[in-house]
Amino acid sequence: MEPTLKQLRAFVAAAEAGQFTRAAERLGLSQSAVSTLINQLERNLSLRLFDRHTRLLRLTESGAEVLAVARRAIGDIDNMIENARELNTLSRGRVAIASGTLQAALLLPRLIRAFNQRHENVDVSLHDVSERVMIDMVKSGSVDIGLGTLPDNDSEIVGTPLVTDSFLVVMRPEHPIARRRSLRWKDLEGETLIGPQRGNPIRDRFEAELARAGITLTLHRSFQDVSLPLTIIGMVDAGLGVAIMTSTVIPLARSMGLVTVMPNEPQIERDISLIIRSDRSLSPTARQFRDFLHRSVQEEARRRSRAPRASHC
Repeated sequence: MEPTLKQLRAFVAAAEAGQFTRAAERLGLSQSAVSTLINQLERNLSLRLFDRHTRLLRLTESGAEVLAVARRAIGDIDNMIENARELNTLSRGRVAIASGTLQAALLLPRLIRAFNQRHENVDVSLHDVSERVMIDMVKSGSVDIGLGTLPDNDSEIVGTPLVTDSFLVVMRPEHPIARRRSLRWKDLEGETLIGPQRGNPIRDRFEAELARAGITLTLHRSFQDVSLPLTIIGMVDAGLGVAIMTSTVIPLARSMGLVTVMPNEPQIERDISLIIRSDRSLSPTARQFRDFLHRSVQEEARRRSRAPRASHC
């Protein structure tokens, strides 16, 4: 059999105390239990570790060499246990999250701040990237967690829905569509449309839902490689067209004096999910950060649902 940690601790305690009795007191064991553990260790190593002299113990030459190794082994294991305790209690640690730029700007900063107020020794790094890059970073292990749209039929990653986002249209206030009381997606045929680039999970989701409704909308060919929402908003503000985006953008669009309209027939939504690799467990720190994000967003949604709505006279 191989030496056990309990045997090594008994050996080190006996070597330092020079007696089984004192070693037993230090370990909270009986004298016979300590003696048995050391005898087992000697059999496992096929070495005599002590010369016994009445009540006293004296290390043999082999015992002195084993003592140095045993101390290092116990120290390494104790450090590992302490590190695990610190990680589980979030006394320290680090976590990396990648997110689409809108969520990175408008959702995550206040949540990261709230998390750090509770766990000030945890280092949270935020990467604001396109949705496609976010997925690649999760798969490669560059980040622990991604926040965005979970692609369909991708077994490498799994997601936990965090919040629901609705697709809408962003335009200048003088655009004719802005004055319409209702808008269907079909009504956008013939408009100069700006939207996410090809391969973006948001665009894939949008086009799949339109296809189910038998609707085809073509984004303007000149804007096919636009990836950042702020660039899309800037194009709308410059009068280059109207943009297909999601409701996360509403605060930014309104701050720039733009109008948002949510078409129906059909109303199209997508889940913003917390995404991780399916074959890798999160560290205790990353797991608690993910759970904190989910819990905080859900609690905020419940508060909003309970808040009294203002009446309009």
